[in-house]
Amino acid sequence: MIRAIVLFSIWFAASLSGASAADKLKVAIGQREIWHGSPASLGPRAGIFQRHGLELEILYTEGAGQTMQPVISGNIDIGVSIGTYGAFGAYAKGAPIRIIGAESTGEDAYWYVRTDSPVKSMADMDGRTISFSTVGASTHSHVLGLIDKYKVNAKPVATGGFPATFTQVMSGLIDAGWSAPPYAMEALRKGEIRIIVRAAELALVKDHTIRVLIANKNSLDSKPDVFSRFMRAYRETVDWMYSGDEALKVYSEFAGVSIEDARRIRAEFDPKEMVIPDRVLGLADLVPDAVRFKFIAQPLTQAQLNELVQIPQ
Repeated sequence: MIRAIVLFSIWFAASLSGASAADKLKVAIGQREIWHGSPASLGPRAGIFQRHGLELEILYTEGAGQTMQPVISGNIDIGVSIGTYGAFGAYAKGAPIRIIGAESTGEDAYWYVRTDSPVKSMADMDGRTISFSTVGASTHSHVLGLIDKYKVNAKPVATGGFPATFTQVMSGLIDAGWSAPPYAMEALRKGEIRIIVRAAELALVKDHTIRVLIANKNSLDSKPDVFSRFMRAYRETVDWMYSGDEALKVYSEFAGVSIEDARRIRAEFDPKEMVIPDRVLGLADLVPDAVRFKFIAQPLTQAQLNELVQIPQ
């Protein structure tokens, strides 16, 4: 009996020690409900990050501009859904950040107008306002690219997250708003809005990493094992998200969408190859446009890109 009590005490103490041994990481994520940005949100709900000895403290923002600043300052360890051009710009200015993985290779964002709008396509946007989330976000670079592609004199306006953007479009304060699944799916079904252009029309969107995961360099350097475990958990979560219906149920509850919409988003809009974190592709191809759109003053060299991208193994 005494031996049993002693063994139980040892086990209980070890359990408490294990429970308190989880390493904490602060993570900022732009646009809370978007599927491709949700591995760090869904993984803890499935117990995946906990199995890797991690506890995530998550801050949700309205876009990459709000996400990147606390990472630069060191108040946040990891930023999710950072526009690649924005990451280039911050790094070029000496910000202590590193890209530790891809968030999106390819794109599902689109721009829409009210159905009673005279705008039928991007070609009709001359002299009109078109939204992006925040400065430095992928939607920011996409808007600049679309204006350049269609040669229209549209005015880019930062409108923040989807709810604020949708309100501004429906109230007539802005002509075209940005969106991505699961946002606006109900409005599309009801015929309240109409898509006028998709980011996928841009040549440098397909097969290029347009959003990334970034880390504060000082945090990354001081605890490399913690970041390695974060990326292992992130990869495991991505595999789980595409392995069956359990992830669809968790995402449905998290994002407040139906299982049917969750399944459609995964199957039609965000295929697995889009969100594999180790696929950081085509950064050198993006550099000229980053210069042209004034995210960076001069091209990053290959040596600088190699220094910027540090994917934990």
